[in-house]
Amino acid sequence: MVQVELKDGSKIEVQEGSSILEVAKQISDGLARNAMAGRVDGAVKDLRFLIEKNCKLEILTFDDEDGKKAYWHTTSHILAQAVKRIYGDSVKLTIGPSISNGFYYDFDVEKPFTEEDLANIEEEMKKIIKEDLPLTRYTLPREEAIKLEKERKEPYKVELIEELPEDEEISFYDQGEFKELCAGPHIMSTGKVKAFKLTAMSSAYWRGDAKNQTLQRVYGISFPKASELEEYLQKLEEAKQRDHRKLGKELGIFMTHDLVGKGLPMYLPNGYVVWELLENYIKGKEKKLGYKHVLTPPLGTVDLYKTSGHWDHYKDGMFPKMEVEGEEFVLRPMNCPHHMMIYANEIHSYRDLPIRIGEVARDCRFESSGTLKGIERVRTFCQNDAHLFVTHEQIESEFQSVVNLILDVYKELGITNYRFELSLRDPEDKVKYYPDDDMWNNAENTLRQVLNDIGIEYEEKIGEAAFYGPKLDVQVKPAVGNEYTLSTCQLDFCLPMRFHLSYIDKDGEKKTPVVLHRAILGSIDRFIAYYLEETKGALPVWLAPTQVKVMPITDNQLDYAKEVCNKLLEHGIRAEVDGRQEKIGYKIREAQVNKIPYMLIIGEKEVEANSVGVRSRKEGDIGQMLLSNFIGKVQEEIRTFAR
Repeated sequence: MVQVELKDGSKIEVQEGSSILEVAKQISDGLARNAMAGRVDGAVKDLRFLIEKNCKLEILTFDDEDGKKAYWHTTSHILAQAVKRIYGDSVKLTIGPSISNGFYYDFDVEKPFTEEDLANIEEEMKKIIKEDLPLTRYTLPREEAIKLEKERKEPYKVELIEELPEDEEISFYDQGEFKELCAGPHIMSTGKVKAFKLTAMSSAYWRGDAKNQTLQRVYGISFPKASELEEYLQKLEEAKQRDHRKLGKELGIFMTHDLVGKGLPMYLPNGYVVWELLENYIKGKEKKLGYKHVLTPPLGTVDLYKTSGHWDHYKDGMFPKMEVEGEEFVLRPMNCPHHMMIYANEIHSYRDLPIRIGEVARDCRFESSGTLKGIERVRTFCQNDAHLFVTHEQIESEFQSVVNLILDVYKELGITNYRFELSLRDPEDKVKYYPDDDMWNNAENTLRQVLNDIGIEYEEKIGEAAFYGPKLDVQVKPAVGNEYTLSTCQLDFCLPMRFHLSYIDKDGEKKTPVVLHRAILGSIDRFIAYYLEETKGALPVWLAPTQVKVMPITDNQLDYAKEVCNKLLEHGIRAEVDGRQEKIGYKIREAQVNKIPYMLIIGEKEVEANSVGVRSRKEGDIGQMLLSNFIGKVQEEIRTFAR
């Protein structure tokens, strides 16, 4: 007998050589039915794994992330088996992992799959599930494994095996006639997959390298219950409706074109209105806090980034350097080196500090084409960036001021679903982080103390710091998709030393300032993407590109409609006349689709009464109002950021 310690700390004795599934049955039949995999002494294992010594064991169900992964990984095998049944040797297998939301499998195909092909593949997958084929794991010696894959005419599998270490255990899983090179873990049989859907197709490069073969990637999702699949598909449809790429096209916010370049968005007139309003909004708040704004070039010498340390730690994220007249330049990926040089342009006294340098700055980073997404993930973007040069004594008050600014902006813009993370270095990583233990300990302890003093709840994340210092990240949870960082504030003792920055202290001695790197809206481009998805494109009145659409019912009211529009424009309200010879119902529906906050309906009675018929995007038909009263209403709504 061996002793097994369970997740709750209790201990049971089991027969030596019992499988994880048998242990689950010993605990309860219900647990065994729902088991997907197990975690033995911290390592995830198949339910087939045999317990041969005392250990800690956690039975993993679909509610556990690793349980989901085993379930989804098995479904990817079912997908691959269905494809091989239908297309035979004309399709070559590569890899099919689980991912954060389901699974995918990459195939080398003669021609891309169609929607009709996906439907046929799904039908074959249903047959495989109904057959309830057991998955059987076994291992083969290296040469036998290579021989098997060559006989099966699977060159990608041969390549994978040949690159494994000599002492690596090479395992396979069989399900019926299908064999798959795989480390696992997997669930026990195909019949445990109760509900699934193939959700998308795309192209992908073998191993993510554009120099390699282009593959066909098929995505999917699966669940133990049909109701869970239905709920997921509803969320997927909601995500499609909120997708900023779809909304950006429909609302005329931005465009992209391969002739310009992947990841290089161009803002259309409507989009630039939104962009400029956000820029003016955040700059206005910064100016009230004493920020001085600058304008710096979107490139710099390689030597600038060698001085800052970015060249050693970040050059893989930069575009390639270019040589001009014997000097090497690079498109800048961040703005801090430029701002360091602006600070160094003058001699400073302690009385000058804090110095707050702000800029909405154009940056360029090389992102692989597979990661690009609308204006959320791009190769050029504008950061709402600033660098605060402070004394040690000013760190807490300035950091508090940055946090207050973040909270103020979030409140005004209606951002409520967020949390704070304190990102620290991994002291074991000697490559990623600037090598100065004393500096890091000082910076991390200072920032931790500041956060505790101002009462901010946060979660510590090891290994997430910038290479030069710890940071506070604000993680937002969007309406759809995974959370990501929106705002950040970083504490930096490193760059001021590297640039030999100084100020004259009250004792007449030179001291090195500390720098706070901070971004409130982050990238304005990403913020627009986030806000479009949060609002489904129905931007608040102050931010809407067109705030009012004036609609005469017939041509007889066109002149008055133009007068109304001109008065709105005179009062700073963005308005347009829809003078087309279309029915008023059609005009209203189109304005609603375009997310226009207010529609003014102009008929004969409105002309006679010198009034307007008001229809709201949110409230529907409000009724007739004097134009002056309507102007006052909209101005007040803009002033108070009513949403």
